[in-house]
Amino acid sequence: MRNLKPKLKLGANLKKPNLTKPSFKKPNLKVDVKNVNLEKVLRLLTRRYATAALVLVALASLYGAASFSRPGEASENGRAAFITTAVMVCPGHEGGRLAMQSLPDRKGGGSVALTPTKGGPALGAMSAPGQGWDENTKSGEDSYTLRATGAMAAGLEAEQTTHWGGGNDRGLAGARCATPGTDHWFLGPGPDTADELDLYLTNVDGQPAFADLTALSGEGPLESVDGRGIRVDPYTTRVVKIGESTEGLGDVVRSAADLGLRVRTTTGRVAASVRVRIGEKKGIEWLPRAHAAAPSLIVPGVPDGDGERRLVVAVPGESDAQIRVQVITAEGTYNPQGREIVDAPARTVTSVGLDRALLGKAAAVRLLADRPIIAGFAAKRGADVGYGTATPPLTASGPGIVADNRFDSALLVSAPAGAATVQVRTLNAEGTSAPKDVEIPAGSTVRAELEAPPGTGGKDAAYGAVIVPKPGSGPVHASRVLATGKGGGYLFTVLPIIPARTTLHLPDTADSQTALIPG
Repeated sequence: MRNLKPKLKLGANLKKPNLTKPSFKKPNLKVDVKNVNLEKVLRLLTRRYATAALVLVALASLYGAASFSRPGEASENGRAAFITTAVMVCPGHEGGRLAMQSLPDRKGGGSVALTPTKGGPALGAMSAPGQGWDENTKSGEDSYTLRATGAMAAGLEAEQTTHWGGGNDRGLAGARCATPGTDHWFLGPGPDTADELDLYLTNVDGQPAFADLTALSGEGPLESVDGRGIRVDPYTTRVVKIGESTEGLGDVVRSAADLGLRVRTTTGRVAASVRVRIGEKKGIEWLPRAHAAAPSLIVPGVPDGDGERRLVVAVPGESDAQIRVQVITAEGTYNPQGREIVDAPARTVTSVGLDRALLGKAAAVRLLADRPIIAGFAAKRGADVGYGTATPPLTASGPGIVADNRFDSALLVSAPAGAATVQVRTLNAEGTSAPKDVEIPAGSTVRAELEAPPGTGGKDAAYGAVIVPKPGSGPVHASRVLATGKGGGYLFTVLPIIPARTTLHLPDTADSQTALIPG
């Protein structure tokens, strides 16, 4: 076979490189001034400097005309601005009592009006700080929207309470009227343990809103394409039946005994409320909106008495959580035997029984985790159910306000860290009661009965309450328990008390281009 490999001779046809320096001619810099058109030169320079000036203006606008220092060097303190507008939505539909309570001892006026969301004359109004209002409503097709302006908007509270002494919906249920937002969490029973689970979505704005639903269960995340892009038209309320309709996540959630339900909007914002009906004559309730996920939480207001008590924890993140559990009772703080440490898998809902730990005592639950978690509780007593959630502590600038107290009303107040004293006042249209101090030893929970102010007519007459921690107090967490009846006919509802929003934190501005780009 012919050898096709080419033969190469080293050094053949290779020339040495020319290593001599290249020669450069000196440029001719002589300019014939006589032939230069000065007008054209000036016009050209003007254009170039104008462009440079525009670039400098753009840079000054982008990075701050005052200085060209590094961005983000602003103070972290910011400043607080008083809230002068507020919007809340009471879900309505099934009827019940609507109640509003404004914060007393505030300077300035303003106005508050409660109207049907779809429009129409005001159902109720207030015009001076410290005023309260309540009225019974009938079942209907609409929700109610509260709009407040001026000083009265700060710290305003509104609630809807439903009491059915008999019938298939027998129960006492209470809900804080919801604030519109873009992200909401709820913890409670799933369709497997609840007869009905209805999500109320209200759009208070002039443009359509679109919401997505996702859910966690004891078995993990409930993945589904259902529940996406739920349209809520302007000034309307849409009721989504969880587990019964496609938009309510359909079959994928039906077997869930416990549920972590998340509502997020992709366009606009909605007010969200969830109504639970356990079964015929087995209790009704509204689920409180859950506190944001955090590694340290206090869940107040676990009621006393017989019946089942369960801690419910959701882990929204991708990593498992290890949670240390403590209960805070009138006798002090201790670890529940056999429940000191709870291992909660990622993206699941975990339920922990508290009956043996509490033995019928009122309590709060402290949770310390190595991951952000969401937490609440479920309670059964008599013929009814109640639900609670973690809360932030009350403060002197963010006191607790409850609008609809009647029947047998009591506060469950916990001081998990240091001893605390809270001042409690009740008030109605006729006047205000004398302030009452409630002392809470460090690491304990105290039950304080609420007393109606003078002039309150009958046990079914509503009155407001204001709870203010006194200077020097440790963190205070509280819930209000409203109850009526005895034995098997005992009905109750729990309202977690959150700090009244009186101010809005505004961070200091900084030399950052993000301040100039719309969000």
